[in-house]
Amino acid sequence: MKTLKPLWVTGSKRVSTWSPLATAFNTRPTSRPIFDTLREKTGLFNKPELKTFEGFYTLREQAIVATDRLIEEATGNPTRPMVDIFDELSDTLCKVADLAEFVRIAHPQPHFAHAAEEACISVSGVVEKLNTHKGLYQSLRNSVENGTCGDRHLAELFLFDFEQSGIHLPDGPRQKVVALNDLILQTGQQFMAGAAKPRKVPRSAVPQNVRQFFSCEGDTVTVSGVYAECGEAGAREAAYRLYLAADGRQELLLGKTLMARRELAGLCGFKCYADRAIKASTMETSSNVRQFLDVLSDNLHDRANIDFEAMAAMKRTETPYQKSLMCWDTPYFTHKAKAQLLNVSPSEFSPYFSLGACMEGLNMLCQELYNITLQSEEMLPGESWSPDVYKVRVEHATEGTLGHIYCDLYERPGKPHQDCHFTIRGGKLLPDGTYQNPVVVVMLSLSGGHRSGPALLGPCSVDNLFHELGHALHSMLARAPHQHVAGTRCATDLAELPSVLMEHFAAEPRVVRRFARHFQTGEPMPEDMLQRLCASKHLFGASEMQLQVFYSALDQQYHGPEAGQGEDTTEVLRHVQKQYYGLPYVENTAWQHRFSHLIGYGAKYYSYLISRALAWSAWRTHFHTQPLSRTAGERLRHGLLKHGGSVPPQILLKDYLETEITPHTLAMALTEELDYHKDYLDTVFKIADK
Repeated sequence: MKTLKPLWVTGSKRVSTWSPLATAFNTRPTSRPIFDTLREKTGLFNKPELKTFEGFYTLREQAIVATDRLIEEATGNPTRPMVDIFDELSDTLCKVADLAEFVRIAHPQPHFAHAAEEACISVSGVVEKLNTHKGLYQSLRNSVENGTCGDRHLAELFLFDFEQSGIHLPDGPRQKVVALNDLILQTGQQFMAGAAKPRKVPRSAVPQNVRQFFSCEGDTVTVSGVYAECGEAGAREAAYRLYLAADGRQELLLGKTLMARRELAGLCGFKCYADRAIKASTMETSSNVRQFLDVLSDNLHDRANIDFEAMAAMKRTETPYQKSLMCWDTPYFTHKAKAQLLNVSPSEFSPYFSLGACMEGLNMLCQELYNITLQSEEMLPGESWSPDVYKVRVEHATEGTLGHIYCDLYERPGKPHQDCHFTIRGGKLLPDGTYQNPVVVVMLSLSGGHRSGPALLGPCSVDNLFHELGHALHSMLARAPHQHVAGTRCATDLAELPSVLMEHFAAEPRVVRRFARHFQTGEPMPEDMLQRLCASKHLFGASEMQLQVFYSALDQQYHGPEAGQGEDTTEVLRHVQKQYYGLPYVENTAWQHRFSHLIGYGAKYYSYLISRALAWSAWRTHFHTQPLSRTAGERLRHGLLKHGGSVPPQILLKDYLETEITPHTLAMALTEELDYHKDYLDTVFKIADK
């Protein structure tokens, strides 16, 4: 990694108070081919095998040999607890599969990406072999019955993984489960590909007065999205109606997927697929999820209508000839209202959020809450897949190094445009008593960071950075004894809690005030601008939450006990939208055909709302009075983060939040959060009016 003297720091504007971490992140790293030839070379992620792409074949073979040895140990006469053997199996395969999955997605060199993909396929084959290995399953089940399994909670999680593949069933049903899983995988992949595909329509299908907003080629117009923030109402409407028009192939694929999931759940002994997906989560059953959504929906009805009325008034002012607020309007007017509240352009506040300043803010949080620091660490040649990646060591003041975070934060050709967190190596207690430190990657798609100046982040990018670092810190601070349940390897709704909680810190003036500084002058963000920015994140919060309730309810309806075989998914959507959302269904559209989360989440889309309720409960209980309290930080670490998924979510959360975790309490927590932020917004508006 190369750190250059920033050219944008000159003369009287020079800032000497940036921390080493901020200085490093305010300069985009580049390769140094001349100097790198003189330094020791390593492989990707410091793995000597991955100096070349052929190393993936070596790693794959090593994992297969180790797996065979562990199977033999588990099915013979094991001398250690069965969960320890199973966790070593899991760790052996995950070290290859997780690393290969990331490299497959992120590596810019095709031969590396291809070798990684082949490794993924090979390991998937090994996992399938394990999932259908009756001897392995029976050894685990016997150890549970005999009390020799070790950690019983983890053993039951392993058993559930087995039984999802139908291994406990007679041969006929078991083969059917395998076939259904394969069908679900194939149809799901095809559906997701179709969900992102642009829509090509005849030129005549687009109103002449808005054609200039679309890409035209001859007599064909390409509609690539819903144009949510377009200022022309007619273009928004045309894009919505055309892009979300019903698609026969997508309906067929979705129907096949839902039908296969329904049959699979029945074979495995569940009333519906939602119950199968939700088992072992915070909510535990689909009926609890529906109760949560129904209570929250009732609470949101009047609050969301206030938002819609405000947006409708804005629309009447802007386009008097179109008075009714429609689905294609809400993103546009939400964006416009936020811009009006901020009263400044993004170019005026983004200089206060250089990448270095944001990382300094995260480091400040880590020091205050957990007594840890984030330290920029130089990489060896070959350790990174791209020259502009940062490496951060997470260091505790007394416990030493807790792990490493690789930060792949800049956009580049071929890189997926998504913000996400990847586990490369999970944490694990080793036989000698030491701990296998976790290694993770945080991926964003920022622009900038060249010699003309650092990357400057908008409000959404700041939130996303804090969110993804929340996942990374969960991995770093976890100290579960088994990697299968370490860090973010836990129920989805629990895994999102720490990252959503980090968004509260990114929107809290008492925290943001500590790090929002102009990248050239070092001046803090003006207080009025700071208050407006933090308040704007909560504008029209009720209507946005109502939309998420609608999406979650639709997901539950498709996968729940009332789902009918072969039913028209658009009719289901129409019914659910009428019950859960304040704006009407748009005729001849099939929004669900673009809803790829139906595949990726599959009855668990509600998890974000649950995690948000849990995060607010944590904030209100432990951080609201003193957001930078060391006592609160240590309680979060030792009461929640360190356990990962090693304790059942209900038990873990009840102890940490000091309350019963019920559908009603969680729905009321979200309602309370909305009202709290509404009061804050009203205060900021009153100050602005003066």
